[in-house]
Amino acid sequence: MNLTASVDILVNITKGKQNMHEKIIAALKASGKPLTLEQLINSLEKGEDAKPAITELLNEHKILLTRKRRLALPEHLGLVFGRIQGHAAGFGFFLPKDGSRDAFVPVEAMHGAMHNDEVYVRYTAQLSRNGSPEACVMFIAKRALTRLVGTFEHDDSAGGYVVPDDGRIPVDMLIPRDKTKKAKAGDKVVAKIIDYPDGRRPMLGQVCEILGNKHTAGTDVLSIIRQYELPEAFSKAAQKGAKLTAQQVQNDERITRENLLEKLVFTIDGPDAKDFDDALSLERLENGNLYLGVHIADVAHYVKEGGGLDKDALLRGTSVYLADRVIPMLPEELSNGICSLNPGEDRLALSCFMEIDSNARVLRHRLSETLICSKYRLVYGDVSALLAGDEAQRQKYADLVPVLSELEQLAAKLKERRHKRGSIDFDIAEADLELDETGRPTSLKRADRGVSESIIEECMLLANETVAEHMYDLKSPFLYRVHEQPESEKLLELNTFLQTLGYSIRNLKDVQPRNIQKVLYAAKDTKEENIINKVVLRAMQKARYSEKCLGHFGLAYTRYCHFTAPIRRYPDLFCHRIIKLMLHGGLNEKQTAKLNERLSAIAQSTSKSERTAMEAERAVEELKKCEYMKERIGESFAGIISGVVSFGFFAELDNTAEGLVRASTLDDDYYVHDEKNYRMVGRNSGKSYRLGDEVYVRVSAVDMVSRNIELELEDSGKPHKKGRG
Repeated sequence: MNLTASVDILVNITKGKQNMHEKIIAALKASGKPLTLEQLINSLEKGEDAKPAITELLNEHKILLTRKRRLALPEHLGLVFGRIQGHAAGFGFFLPKDGSRDAFVPVEAMHGAMHNDEVYVRYTAQLSRNGSPEACVMFIAKRALTRLVGTFEHDDSAGGYVVPDDGRIPVDMLIPRDKTKKAKAGDKVVAKIIDYPDGRRPMLGQVCEILGNKHTAGTDVLSIIRQYELPEAFSKAAQKGAKLTAQQVQNDERITRENLLEKLVFTIDGPDAKDFDDALSLERLENGNLYLGVHIADVAHYVKEGGGLDKDALLRGTSVYLADRVIPMLPEELSNGICSLNPGEDRLALSCFMEIDSNARVLRHRLSETLICSKYRLVYGDVSALLAGDEAQRQKYADLVPVLSELEQLAAKLKERRHKRGSIDFDIAEADLELDETGRPTSLKRADRGVSESIIEECMLLANETVAEHMYDLKSPFLYRVHEQPESEKLLELNTFLQTLGYSIRNLKDVQPRNIQKVLYAAKDTKEENIINKVVLRAMQKARYSEKCLGHFGLAYTRYCHFTAPIRRYPDLFCHRIIKLMLHGGLNEKQTAKLNERLSAIAQSTSKSERTAMEAERAVEELKKCEYMKERIGESFAGIISGVVSFGFFAELDNTAEGLVRASTLDDDYYVHDEKNYRMVGRNSGKSYRLGDEVYVRVSAVDMVSRNIELELEDSGKPHKKGRG
């Protein structure tokens, strides 16, 4: 059988499945009511095997099996499918899969559903306090958790119980006496769920791993690693693959490569970086234009599709950078070894060359498999100091001064050009957290960001956009980084908030990136700048990966991908594979069909891995911030009100830690929540505490279990704003 015939068969099988799905759904719609399996099959054409398609539709939650064993469409039963977002107080929020408006789920309507469970709900006639609909969980389609991480506590009569670390799980797990695995009170444990709560009966489980006492160094971070199910150990196949990978470039690999060993190539990274994905080169051409080379580690050369290394990399999706450790996507032999662009070592790269004119426009570009050798391993701080005029650094890197100066000017032009298109830059304060050898935080401050970070950012953005344009023009299957337009409801809520601070987004019906960019520019260097940046960011859609080129709203790009970090991101590695296939003659029909079949699943898997990694990183950072502030109980700090709720307000301190000032501690008046204007207002005095106001607070308590910092207001001597009615 020839290749074309094979592809035709594959396409026909796919179409056949899709047609059967459509026929089944159409038959159920036509019936207007649930059908037995026999009735449904009889309504279809004779001779068609519908059972596999019915099973697939059930697994995809597109049809349901009722208690009377009848097949039905969700709308027949008045049900909507989605996910539960839990809350420590026991209630939840229903997030519909179709992207429609969220709904509030009261405690009594949760019916045993827990955080991240996939459920079917029925909307009720009730509305929540903010006007959103209420829903009731009718049944749970899929449980998110099979185990949980928490602190074991003794109960002599029954054995014990586990208090979950995740505050969104509001119930403790009971552990029978013979299921404790001899855990002691105060131990951090991983416990398997035996019976789920159902609203009447408790959650029951058994201890399957003891991580150590909650006060032992490192146990806290290990608990978060287990909570988010981050894989620490590599599979035997991946370990074997890593050990068999040569740690030097082989002679036969050099022959087919564009040789750049004599070029001035260098890396710029943080002081603690060990895996170097990207390097730069820059030359001035005879016509006056710049020739920028962005050289990316050729990980795809070493990590072959379908092998042990590849399977582990796809499972992880990304490297995870925690405060005291890194969980890499690839074993150290690759991530820090042969794939890393270490100084003075020959390395294989995939390079993007761009000719750039005086207006920072890319006139021409090309992609090439190259052989490079990084001449310098530069550090952000040193490069920023050099460009600021530090004489010691300028002498140390004398031959790089002209190139780095050119890069500084180029980055400024690229940024200006990007901003003219409407690209949004969120200037959110990041934490610079230092730990000692035991993992105890010794310093917490706002991270400094210099011109060197901007150089790397602009060069990587340009390369990512250029590669996406290149692959789109070739009409090749590809994996894009997409960021869709904000939802209209969230924009309305955002605009209401901004108006309380004197800002406004124009043209809400057809909002463009520049409309939001103007608000951030207006807030620049004001006391509320960081708060506005955070709230605006929360109103945006989440960036994700997709096989469809949907553009990037935040960056104001019509085409964008991730190309520059294949050591730590699987999408970049997968993109490299496709690029290399195109460089070696293009894709045949079979390869195109295979890619089209896989891209959607890879996009969904890697997007999910990215979200999990970000949540784990945030959880560890919050934990270490709490640990740092616990040693500073009684000390006072300046801050900005970053959130207002019915029971008080949150304040973000100058060092980026955030804590709660409870309304009950404001003893000079009785304060009520003015939800519409994002403030607390004194009933008698009219004094208000509004989002964005400066405050002076004292740390009163820190709860390490809930990761909450309690603050009390200090009398700073500065009058607060009077209420405006």
